[in-house]
Amino acid sequence: MCEKGLNSDQFQFMIKQADDSLAMSQQWLEQLHHLADHAVLHDASVALAQATVLLGETRAKLEHAVDVLDVDPTPSVTVKRL
Repeated sequence: MCEKGLNSDQFQFMIKQADDSLAMSQQWLEQLHHLADHAVLHDASVALAQATVLLGETRAKLEHAVDVLDVDPTPSVTVKRL
């Protein structure tokens, strides 16, 4: 638990679940992109490729969010004896 009453482990797990869901959607879009490309549906192929890239960017942002949560929020303190 963090200071604000949020279970950070559960929160990270939920982010990873969302990432898994997006990963599956990204794979489907890649398959649809290739199907449209082979069928010479240029505009649809381009749109699907762009959507795939956007999902990749979204997944990178989710990964960054998990990384930020892993960082210890308390600063290091050095005590010196005088």
